[in-house]
Amino acid sequence: MYILQKFFKQLVVNKLGIFSFTFFIVIFSSIVMRLIEPETFPGWFDALWYVMTTVTTVGYGDFYPVSVAGRIYAIFIFLIGIGIAGLAIGKLVEALGAHRKRKEEGRLNFKGKGHFVIIGWSEKAKYAISEIIETHPEIDIVLIDQLNVTPITHKNVHYIQGDPSSESVLMQANINDAKSVLVFSDDSIQDSALADGKTLLVVTSVERLNQQIHSTVEIKKEENIKNFRHAKVDEFVLSHETVSRMAVRSAFSRGITEIYTQLLSYKEGENLFEVRKRGEWKTYKDAFEGLLMEGATLISDGSDLGINKKLNEPIREDARLYIICSKEVYESLT
Repeated sequence: MYILQKFFKQLVVNKLGIFSFTFFIVIFSSIVMRLIEPETFPGWFDALWYVMTTVTTVGYGDFYPVSVAGRIYAIFIFLIGIGIAGLAIGKLVEALGAHRKRKEEGRLNFKGKGHFVIIGWSEKAKYAISEIIETHPEIDIVLIDQLNVTPITHKNVHYIQGDPSSESVLMQANINDAKSVLVFSDDSIQDSALADGKTLLVVTSVERLNQQIHSTVEIKKEENIKNFRHAKVDEFVLSHETVSRMAVRSAFSRGITEIYTQLLSYKEGENLFEVRKRGEWKTYKDAFEGLLMEGATLISDGSDLGINKKLNEPIREDARLYIICSKEVYESLT
């Protein structure tokens, strides 16, 4: 009796042991019932079906033992099998609950590739995630922050809890295989210099681990851009200056904020897209007129907005042509 008590106590603790013992009981009982009553259970699957329905429910009555030996063993299945199966199901539910808790707390590694990494949770990060999902519904997003529980629940969003400047945390987010990273400034830090310093530390750690990643960072002070350029950051967003400049422009040009909104949001009207150079486009004029005929307006080559001043110049081989058009037109172009 003591040996049995010790065995079951160990079984309760060991999840793998529970599932292994449950599997053994089901298979062994199926074999025993088939051997005891071959007429009642003409096939091995019939015996397995009887055992499974007995240990998980009260049975369906389509198969049942008729001999004394068969019924005695059925009692064993009732007493032992049902208890073990219930324990196994309970452990399975417990394991699923533990996995969900670890996921919500950001303690699970992300193993996908080609994903977006967003560092720092705020309302800005919330809108960024919404915009990314709206633009690319199937892309995976990894959010890194130090909150105890994930602030957002979405099938595309995986949360990692920890210090974003830590190599181990970035590796949890599989930064090596990430496509792009967006680093938002820490709004809890009032000093702009300190906030930019923290952002620089984070993006430097990211660039050290993945030099091919496309990085975009939010900066508080324009004078700090040179430090971020030294860290090989690809894109910069000046949080305070950008909003102020947009507000001033709207004060002088009524309705211009609607244009900004359309260009900045995938949900609103026309949008900004990048297209590849076509073989028949020799000059910028060829590209401009060709795109215009298809419903798109060529506005720049990279950051160069002076397309209209060099329409007769040949297009560079590494040109990055940006157009304004609707989503439908862009899809027809690509």
